Amino acid sequence: MKKIFKTFEAEMRQLNEPEKDCWISLVKPTEKELAEVTEQYCIEPDDLRAALDEEERSRIELEDNYTLILVDIPAVEKSKGKDVYVTEPLGIILVKDAIITVCLEETPVLYSLKQKHANELRTHMRTRFVLQILYRNASLYLQYLRVINKLSDKIEQKLHGSTENRELIELLELEKSLVYFTTSLRSNEVVLEKLLKSDRVKKYPEDQDLLEDVIVENRQAIEMASIYSGILSGMMDAFASVISNNLNIVMKFLAVMTIVLAVPTIIFSAYGMNVAGEGMPFADSPWGFLAIILISLAISIVVAYYLAKRKMF
Repeated sequence: MKKIFKTFEAEMRQLNEPEKDCWISLVKPTEKELAEVTEQYCIEPDDLRAALDEEERSRIELEDNYTLILVDIPAVEKSKGKDVYVTEPLGIILVKDAIITVCLEETPVLYSLKQKHANELRTHMRTRFVLQILYRNASLYLQYLRVINKLSDKIEQKLHGSTENRELIELLELEKSLVYFTTSLRSNEVVLEKLLKSDRVKKYPEDQDLLEDVIVENRQAIEMASIYSGILSGMMDAFASVISNNLNIVMKFLAVMTIVLAVPTIIFSAYGMNVAGEGMPFADSPWGFLAIILISLAISIVVAYYLAKRKMF
């Protein structure tokens, strides 16, 4: 999908055709759309398609007539009805008269920029526009990291009484997301450092401050991802033991109940044998059945009390 935007007096408007100082947004573009942009702005097809490869690494490419900035952005995918946090590439290409972004899916990093009243956004201020995209990207990482932390807290509450692996698998998925985030954030940090040193992208004092803020936000996200990953790793090891211990407690309880119930079973089995009634206690008594039940119950209570005193329950 190809959309063209441009700011007019602090208002973002969508255009039908490219104009000077416009923003061209390509989201899962078709071959025809890619060919049009490639031909119009003389961009290498491989550079324009770079963001469409999920395995593409973050980098900066400086060509004669354009600059390619490739970063990883956070994304949410649905898997078995649950949200899974992953990363995907976002390509930002600066040409002489336009800014071009390429992405596989619609992303919150760019969605808010497309709103009609996008405050403090100017498509003709290309460097600042790019830095604002990068700042929103770092902020979105922080937002998703907080969500992951809250999810891990909820799973932790379930794990206290769990005897299954379902919660551990959920924690493993969150830890995998944190690994993706950490790797992508570190790659983005290299890009930001190169952007700070590059003379190709013009930077005014305000832009320099904004770029430094982006670097700070990105580093904060790296630290948060590392901390949460360490916590999750330790939590998984601890709760693996907790689940095993919970299972041992259940098995222990079942074993004790088996012992308690074995007493009346033995007595009833003896009286259920096909033998003569002579010599069997209470065999000739009209209250014999009730007496046997009461005696069995009494012995079971004594055994249960003894095991409880030994803290077997």
